[in-house]
Amino acid sequence: MKIEFAPRSVPLQRRLQTAAVAQWIFSFLGLAQCCTAAFIGLLFTRFWLLSALYAVWWLVDREKPSKGGRRIQFLRNCVVWRYMRDYFPITLVKTAELDPRQNYLLGFHPHGVLAAGAFLNFCTEASGFSELFPGITPHLLMLTLWFRIPFLRDYLMSGGLIPSDRESASYVLQRAEGGNLLAVIVGGAQEALDARPGSFTLLLRNRKGFVRLAIQNGTPLVPAFSFGENDLFDQVKNPRGSCLRRIQHFLQQFMGVSLPLFHARGIFQYSVGLMPYRRPICTVVGKPIPVQKKYKPSDEEVDQVHKKYLDELSELFEKHKAKYNVPEDCHLEFV
Repeated sequence: MKIEFAPRSVPLQRRLQTAAVAQWIFSFLGLAQCCTAAFIGLLFTRFWLLSALYAVWWLVDREKPSKGGRRIQFLRNCVVWRYMRDYFPITLVKTAELDPRQNYLLGFHPHGVLAAGAFLNFCTEASGFSELFPGITPHLLMLTLWFRIPFLRDYLMSGGLIPSDRESASYVLQRAEGGNLLAVIVGGAQEALDARPGSFTLLLRNRKGFVRLAIQNGTPLVPAFSFGENDLFDQVKNPRGSCLRRIQHFLQQFMGVSLPLFHARGIFQYSVGLMPYRRPICTVVGKPIPVQKKYKPSDEEVDQVHKKYLDELSELFEKHKAKYNVPEDCHLEFV
């Protein structure tokens, strides 16, 4: 295989953008191990008191992730996220106003390999979320297991991430003052196994828990589609029913996270590596779907709202796909 190296004349701006994305990917992949190792390792040094004090703090603060988290605006506005935005680039598009007196539940599609669009749009201010949706505070659900790791939990909460359990979601949606948006990557980690360029397969046909949650809280549903999210990486072929897919599905059920075998470009060359391709991502936020509140909705009522959501998401995709170079004969596939 021929390796294509980046030219020496690459502008400093592009190098900074590459560095920003690299630190995000590799810090995320290794941060959990580093935080755990640091917490345990300090116990066997003269700095053991730091881990002991943090353990006490962790115990006192254990309910905070499920109570809306603790965002730090300085970190959300950090310049490194703007470099990451410009690497692809990533943009956020509004198609309808959101009333800051209401709470909203936003379904984000697709997951992609690393959900770069969801993170940058809702956990940072790089794409201008607060300017587009004034008075709205975004929250993004993430696997609960990551909030059990010392130090990492605080870093995650600083951007607006909260655990993906019913208690955490309900707390945000039930805030009486309104002005909260709960973003849910509905397809979850399992959908990442279908993330490859040109794929528009969404794990959504039988995912109805988020619809039931919206009905129970009387929260409008907002569909959002992120064009280009699946184009960032190539993935080893793993068709449904294949041996590799069965192994990945087993590991996903056992570990809680999926393990897609992906590759793209490197940091210093363009041929192979774990860095995403420089391909644009545009997250289009649709109009709210009104939902009538009912504490115990029937399955038929949930199915009716779920169908309405699928129709609105499909309409959003069809209306905007031509702007983002999606072929006319490509349509969303729900599995």
